[in-house]
Amino acid sequence: MTIDEVDSYAFLPRAFRPLYEAEPWADHEPVWAPFAVPLSEARVALLSSAGIHVLDEQEPFDVERERREPSWGDPTSRVIPADVTPERIGVNHLHINTTDIEADIDVALPVHRLTELVGEGLVGEASPVNFSVMGYQEHGAEVWRTRTGPDIASRCHAADIDALILAPA
Repeated sequence: MTIDEVDSYAFLPRAFRPLYEAEPWADHEPVWAPFAVPLSEARVALLSSAGIHVLDEQEPFDVERERREPSWGDPTSRVIPADVTPERIGVNHLHINTTDIEADIDVALPVHRLTELVGEGLVGEASPVNFSVMGYQEHGAEVWRTRTGPDIASRCHAADIDALILAPA
């Protein structure tokens, strides 16, 4: 493998790799974009797949429908302020244990770690907004390609975000 190659299966359990290689989930090539801004000057936001929402301000992710339809996952997104505190977050996800995230948001949305990188001069600025989705999605995830992804991209452009880092749950 060369430095330009990406092993999409590197962190999967070995038993899963043949399943994913035999029938890839994506029916398209990966989308790559050059990163022209030096990281030390970039505004960076985070995207968690943990199903985080702000209590008393946002609807939780719909896990009840997923209980009824196990192959469905809520395809919506939430905007999470960078200054959110643990007592203000809720986490809804049927495929992960949410206890640690509720105690320490950095487990799934490392806002404090990003702030440290800004303080060290490695990152230019932490975005005042971050994003959350519920990571388990239906096969194909058509609504993600046509609505969720474009909506998050539009919000990133509107907030002058240079880089969006996925913090998978």
